[in-house]
Formats: sequence, structure tokens, C-alpha cells
Amino acid sequence: MTGRVLLVGAGPGAADLLTIRARNALDQATVVLHDRLVGSEILDMVPGSAEMIDVGKMPGADHTQELILDLMATLAVEGHVVVRLKGGDPMVFGRGGEELTYLAERGISAEVVPGITSAIGVPTCIGLPLTLRHVASGFAVVPGATLELGSAARYASVDTLVILMGARARVGIANHLIAAGRPVEDPVALIESGTTADQKVTLTTLGEVAAGNVDARAPVVWVCGPVVDTLSGGRSLRPAVAKRAT
Repeated sequence: MTGRVLLVGAGPGAADLLTIRARNALDQATVVLHDRLVGSEILDMVPGSAEMIDVGKMPGADHTQELILDLMATLAVEGHVVVRLKGGDPMVFGRGGEELTYLAERGISAEVVPGITSAIGVPTCIGLPLTLRHVASGFAVVPGATLELGSAARYASVDTLVILMGARARVGIANHLIAAGRPVEDPVALIESGTTADQKVTLTTLGEVAAGNVDARAPVVWVCGPVVDTLSGGRSLRPAVAKRAT
């Protein structure tokens, strides 16, 4: 009998931000294909009877998206309930759309279980609004690679810009944004390992990032724009958590 696939969002990191529906999906799983950013506390929720397969894509790793697609389909055809467990939300830079299409073309039943995307959940958990009346009426979420490749002009005038997967290329990204017209003094919050015990928040400016004066280790969520100034007075962050780059 053909099984099915559940594309499940694990949320931004903290185990208690996993949704009830996601937890129920894990309980049904006979095989879990998980990404590298899914925390150990969430993986510990997987039933002991389920097979766990780490398909996290690292530089030089063997797991490509094509292999993952084939593995999902093969396991489902064998009758498994396959949970494809992803950090954040499956449909926000998680290739969930590609996977749904691939499975549908092969007649394999699939369901999406939303997760809290780190683009929204991580700033929210430190009290940083992405929209604020009279300050920011909208926001855009973009992967760092897009900005690194020179598409920064499309986002220069966005009130609040959220950047994912941009730690390694941060200097180039910041310079592209400044060249495209975003202010050098644009406030920036860099949130590393958001919602976890290793969370670190750095408050700085786009110019400082562009100059190479700001360190950041993946996973990191950038927030650029005037809304970041709501944190600068310490109203929304405990001093022990916040750090201003020098």
C-alpha cells in the first residue's frame, strides 16, 4: 500500500514553538527525513519506532535535493508515513513547493504542516516588530544569496528588510544594499541561533556590516530598517542578551 508524505515545519528552533499539528505528524511517522537546523529537543519527540535519516545539506555533503526527492517518493511507495521535517516553514525557502510538485506528479499523497518561519518568529521573540505604525508599513523576506547576486535594488526602499541565510556573505550583501540606495546608517539587528539557548543579538548599522566590523555565525536572521531602533534603548531586550557591535 502506498504511504504518504507530510512536509512539516519545525519552527525557528525552540522546541516549545513546534505546533500541535506538527507534533501529531511526528507521532504518525514511520520515517523522518530531517534537516540539520532541526534541534535535538524536537528530534527527541520522534517515536522510537520511526527511522531517522539526516538529510541536511552541508557544503560538500552527499545529500542533494534530487536525492531527497527520490528518497521521499521511494519510501512513500513502500508504504511509509514519511515526515520531511524542516526548520521554519516548509514553504518559506524550504523547497516545499518543489517537493509538493514532485510528489503530485507521481501520484503520492502529500500534506503540508505549517511551521513558524524564522523570518517572523525570531524577531518577534526578542520583541522586534517588522511593522510598526508610522514607522514601517510592510516588510520583505529574502535569502542572502539573492542579494549577493546583485538583486539588492529591488529591496532598497522596503521599510523592513529581513534577510535569511546571509551570515557568510554579510559584507557583500551590505555593500550591495548600500550601493542600491539603502542608507549607510540603516539600523540592523543580527539575531544568531534565534529562540534557542545560544541566541545572540547584535545591534549595529548597515555601514558597520559593510565595513566588515560585525561578526555573525549561521544561522542568523537579519532585520534592517527603522523598526530596529525600538530595541536600541533596551526596552525590548534584556542587557544580557543584547550586544551592540563596535
